Amino acid sequence: MACFLLLSSVMYNELLPVVDENDRVIDTLPRHHVHAQTLRHRAVHILVFNDQGRLFLQKRSLLKDLNAGLWDTSAAGHVDAGENYDSCALREIEEELGIKADDGLEPLFKLPATAAIGMEFIQVYRCRHNGPFTLAPDEIETGDWFSEQELSVRIAADDQTLTETFKTIWRHYRP
Repeated sequence: MACFLLLSSVMYNELLPVVDENDRVIDTLPRHHVHAQTLRHRAVHILVFNDQGRLFLQKRSLLKDLNAGLWDTSAAGHVDAGENYDSCALREIEEELGIKADDGLEPLFKLPATAAIGMEFIQVYRCRHNGPFTLAPDEIETGDWFSEQELSVRIAADDQTLTETFKTIWRHYRP
């Protein structure tokens, strides 16, 4: 229980830049205010593929306040106040998967902030890595590799064990 309270306190006090419809910073507020008021903010999602072309997905920890226990992109997170998308992506992949990707992150596309994806402008990246990973236990319950074909079938079937954000990213990545 103490671990959950500590994690909740950290998330509660995390400062995020609030952005306008053009992704320009207009304010900085605590994470819980940003989410409670459904304000536009920034996030990154990283797709980690291995040499066989399989995608690593994380199953989100049951301690997460959003999408707990659902399968999501390899690594993801909010862009913190004073941070840019690229530095956030490097931080998140190291924090969540325990790897450094200093030269290996390729920006793919940026999704506009919509209600379906939590009012987040999302910069999506891709990289190659075969593991092993050191998964952050407060963030990730487990992880596994999936073929592109398997993921496309699951998304076409609207698999409810996958986050809506991952499904949106995948549809954009593989139309």
